[in-house]
Amino acid sequence: MTPKSQGYYFPPEWHPHIATWITFPHNDHSWQSSKLQDMYPEYFQFIKEISKGEIVHINVHDFRLKQFIESQLPLYGISPDQIHCHVRPTNDAWCRDHGPAFLIHQQNDSRMIVDWEYNAWGGKYPPFDDDNKIPSAIAKSLGLPIAQPKIIMEGGSVEFNGSGTLLTSRSCLLNANRNPHLNQSQIEDYLRDYYGVEQVLWVSDGIVGDDTDGHIDDTVRFVNSDTVIAMVEPKKSDENHEVLAKNLRELTHMRLLSGKQLNIVELPMPDPVIIDDFRAPGSYANFYISNAGVLVPTFDCPQDEIALNQLTQLFTDRPVIGLSAKKIIWGQGSFHCLTQQEPQGN
Repeated sequence: MTPKSQGYYFPPEWHPHIATWITFPHNDHSWQSSKLQDMYPEYFQFIKEISKGEIVHINVHDFRLKQFIESQLPLYGISPDQIHCHVRPTNDAWCRDHGPAFLIHQQNDSRMIVDWEYNAWGGKYPPFDDDNKIPSAIAKSLGLPIAQPKIIMEGGSVEFNGSGTLLTSRSCLLNANRNPHLNQSQIEDYLRDYYGVEQVLWVSDGIVGDDTDGHIDDTVRFVNSDTVIAMVEPKKSDENHEVLAKNLRELTHMRLLSGKQLNIVELPMPDPVIIDDFRAPGSYANFYISNAGVLVPTFDCPQDEIALNQLTQLFTDRPVIGLSAKKIIWGQGSFHCLTQQEPQGN
């Protein structure tokens, strides 16, 4: 029996959380040694903001790293009671993609975990075997049932409105480096059966510098059941202009299960974030909706204020908090990529 047939579904990110799961960064290949140390202040500030409203569970590669984390908590004013470290081998920091997908039941408090296969975005960054084991390890530690579809799927590639609709991108989920044996219709069947949705909507592509082949969490995000923010690039000379304009055109033609057209709020892209001659995938869409607030990456440019103001008008039930991600983005991801929420039951 699939999770959907048993009454389970993946709730929207604004559903109340029991906790947030992250995987502590230690991989020099993502940030390089000097950059890894330099990004820790931004990372701990991010942890602090999440911990104000929920427990933060941290997958920690070894005991030495656990000791380092515990030594840093008082320096950033983080309550140790809000932080739970779990020592288990890890490869990289992107828990959104390798972490567990928590489902809740439509009618009761029960929960389960979907353990998708993970291959580091099409085999780009081996090894990834330790990260692939994390969902099953967490399910075991929590005593939750587990479903294993046996296909590649990443949390950053899918976006949910909590009312039966899932958004994703063709450039990622239809890429031959994920599930070459499956066509679009077959992938949609998996999405419906294991995320408990009724409808799958597709945009075309992702932003420049996104080595995930176009994750949706850098381009389009639900902020409520019928409203999305869509990243746009006003400068026609910019490489992202036409990519995002095409996605926007596609969004305007979409209809929800009710037949209603999407409410679309356009957010401008930040100035290009260039690191060692490489354009990193900086985007305000990579925010994380925690219990205590919507945590939005900022990049020290004029568009920061525009994005924060627009998101503040959309999220009226919790504060919108801008946090610097200028050094976190060196790893080619941001706040949403780093997290996976553990929701409360209904």
